[in-house]
Amino acid sequence: MAAKRTRKRKPLTLPLPSGERRRGEGRRVGQGEGDFERYCRQTFNPAAVFGKPEVLKGYRVLSCTQYILGPSCAAYLGELGAEVIKIELPRRGEPMRHSTPGNEGFLYPLSRWVPQSGTGLGFFGANFNEYFISMDFHRPEARELIYKLAAKADIMVENYRPGTFDRWGIGYRQLREINPRLIYVWTGGFGGWGPGRVRASYDILGQAQGGAFSITGQPEEMGGSPSKHTIWLADYWGGMMGALHALSALYWRDNVSGQGTFLEYSQVHGVSRQLEYALPLYGRHGIIRERWGNWDTQLCVHGIIKCGKSSYPKSDNPQEQEEGYILISAYEDGDFARLTKAIGQEKLVRLYKSHDVRVRPESQREIYAALEAWAKDKTKEQVAQILDRARIITQPVWNAKEVASHPHWRDRGSIFWLDDPTYGDLLSQGPAYKMSDTPPRVKWALKPIGADNEFIYSKLCGLSAEELKRLEAEEII
Repeated sequence: MAAKRTRKRKPLTLPLPSGERRRGEGRRVGQGEGDFERYCRQTFNPAAVFGKPEVLKGYRVLSCTQYILGPSCAAYLGELGAEVIKIELPRRGEPMRHSTPGNEGFLYPLSRWVPQSGTGLGFFGANFNEYFISMDFHRPEARELIYKLAAKADIMVENYRPGTFDRWGIGYRQLREINPRLIYVWTGGFGGWGPGRVRASYDILGQAQGGAFSITGQPEEMGGSPSKHTIWLADYWGGMMGALHALSALYWRDNVSGQGTFLEYSQVHGVSRQLEYALPLYGRHGIIRERWGNWDTQLCVHGIIKCGKSSYPKSDNPQEQEEGYILISAYEDGDFARLTKAIGQEKLVRLYKSHDVRVRPESQREIYAALEAWAKDKTKEQVAQILDRARIITQPVWNAKEVASHPHWRDRGSIFWLDDPTYGDLLSQGPAYKMSDTPPRVKWALKPIGADNEFIYSKLCGLSAEELKRLEAEEII
């Protein structure tokens, strides 16, 4: 295996425009804390995480997954301490390893068989804390290995097309005969039955058919069209739901039935589950919820405006030279009055005194146009400072660098440098929740394909060094 790669860590703090102070840096860490804040800091101290127990330690999960939906489900369990074994096809691994932003580097090596290739950054974040082995699932000898692994597992997650594993003889119906306590989690697009079940699904398809895109983006009359999210919301949301259901089944098995169960999660249905009031609005009134872009259908002002100046005009990075955006929320009558006074447009209060009038499309167009005209010679930080003094809720729209550099998230351990055993320093996001006694954690980011073949196959399947060598040569593992 190639030597671990390290690089000098770059500082995360962005330079600020002259005379401005970063929001959230009004006091030093720990300065002026109240009793409850001190209690929370001590209780959830990020520096103490690795000295505390893991809530799922002792449970074993088989992750027969690819892309994001299935892998993230297993990875969330791994963050809680479960022993997660990721199983990929030999040599090249799963498809997501070969997906990466075109202008960013790969994490080398891909595997000891293909050291000159790397794993794409798209793979990062959905496979934390896992052991990596390789296996060609549909080979007869591989089937026997799956049986041995499943016999010693608590949970199995897979997201191949419905019925694929059953056809190969390694689905729930076969594995429950070997291990009646196994919890089998299938995640996919449409479910294992119904007219659309045979279709493959990706995050973008799930959001399209689930209804999310129809209410995302600028409306037609403003020159807009349905807009996709650039992060895989349907996949990561689905992974969380799959992990939640697996934990529920684990509780039921260990405390009630003593038996495993078969769980099915539909990615498309998961998107529809997030449509809020769109379905009852249509069912009761026949009204189809519309796109509304960066504004809000029910509240005004409650949206995002463009600022005319870049926060970092002298930066060498063209991305940082772009104009900024900021969220403004002032829909209560008193807030709206203070907002219009702060921007020198008190006449808007007289024109749109009632919120029922402000929220109309034609009203919102004039109000937001006035806000952007006022902000055209300002940075997002300058807008925030002025409106903060007027007691208006604001939040500059941050990019990844700004999120990573903010002291609040560094203080909480939400964004941190991960010293990965294989790939060296990686700037990473941690679990989004805290637990006082059994906190989740990120121990490593990922590993090359088959990195743990010898350890897992000898430990759980009893394979000798000679057997491992033969199976690898035949590309069974």
